[in-house]
This record gives sequence, C-alpha cells and structure tokens, in this order.
Amino acid sequence: MLSEEEQRLENFEKMYKAVNIGLEDAVSRMAQLKSKGKQKSVTYKQLMVQKLTYKNMLEMYKLFGIQ
Repeated sequence: MLSEEEQRLENFEKMYKAVNIGLEDAVSRMAQLKSKGKQKSVTYKQLMVQKLTYKNMLEMYKLFGIQ
C-alpha cells in the first residue's frame, strides 16, 4: 500500500504523461488536417485550443519545478 505522498506523486506522474500524450496527439492530428488544407475547420481550431492548453500546463509544471 502506498503512502498518501507516494500516491499523489504517482497520480501526478500519470497526469504529466497524459498531458504529454494529449499534446503529441493534438499536434499529430493538426498536421494531418493541415496536409489536407483544413486549417480553417472547427476540428483544427479545437485541436489548437487543446494544444495551447497542454502547452500551458507543461509550462506551469516547469515554472514550479515539478516536471
């Protein structure tokens, strides 16, 4: 059984991994849409928002030294 601190660290690491995977996925999907000339589509714009959100989260982690 994990202590509370160990559980929090494990949860943070899962979240950090999920954010990185989400960022990579958004960038990949945006590239696919861009190759089809669909940069003005709603889906592309939604992915852009996701990408910026994930990047901001990663920057906050860096700012607080918890990446």
